[in-house]
Amino acid sequence: MKLNTTSQYAIRIMTYIAKHSEKKFHKAKEISEALGIPYKYLTAIMTQLVNAKIITSVQGREGGYFLEKKPSTIVLSDILEAVNESLHGENCLLGIGACSENKKCYLHDKWKEPKQSIINMLKDTTLDDINKGDYKI
Repeated sequence: MKLNTTSQYAIRIMTYIAKHSEKKFHKAKEISEALGIPYKYLTAIMTQLVNAKIITSVQGREGGYFLEKKPSTIVLSDILEAVNESLHGENCLLGIGACSENKKCYLHDKWKEPKQSIINMLKDTTLDDINKGDYKI
């Protein structure tokens, strides 16, 4: 299981905003430069996060983006859902197309438990959890 680039960026964006929450508003240009994410790509992701009501956008010279909720209540699965990352995808771990109960690959049944553990981790891990350590975003 690998997150797509949009999902990786979305988590990094949200982690950045949460980590620097002492600042009321964050400009898209500031976030783009700090994280090395192309500006147009970042603003498209920000729009998805606003539409999912995870962040709020305030227009104008003094505006920017801020978290809609406390970082302790935003879990990674919320962010992934906001950018349309499926936690229950049926792509084969071996890369041979769709893999489901009706069309199993060799690893299908062996992958169920580890996959569910990853899903549980994404549903249980908050932005606060990520920001507890001194990790590079």
